[in-house]
Amino acid sequence: MIMLVGEAATLELAAKLAPLCQPPLIIYLQGDLGSGKTTFARGFIHKLGHSGKVKSPTFTLVETYDLEQAHLYHFDLYRLKDPLELEYIGIRDLIGESDVMCLIEWPERGGSALPEADLVIRLEYQGDSRAVDYQANSTKGQMIIDKL
Repeated sequence: MIMLVGEAATLELAAKLAPLCQPPLIIYLQGDLGSGKTTFARGFIHKLGHSGKVKSPTFTLVETYDLEQAHLYHFDLYRLKDPLELEYIGIRDLIGESDVMCLIEWPERGGSALPEADLVIRLEYQGDSRAVDYQANSTKGQMIIDKL
């Protein structure tokens, strides 16, 4: 477990993790509202070369970033009413490519419509700080954790 104090620390951790990641890769971002999932995603996406704004996909469900090394899809499933909605947006087509990385906030709302993550990152409030825990669900995920 890692303790983070402030937004800058969350961005720094994401920037440290991003260069270790190669497609295809799926990362779940878990935690309560305001725990730093979107901040983490912003730091990760910026470190991979995106210079524009990183918007929370709360209302659109997904934001797409065409980066030099990958197509990155940032999902926020908070407003998802039914996992079947993911089929309507073509999630299988988006995730199935070899040059794709996905950051998925609120993955528990996607149910069985989502493939298993390579890496699960959980952010939790701990007073004025955030506790970050991560878990590998694949060999690729474990290799990333080992390099951190």
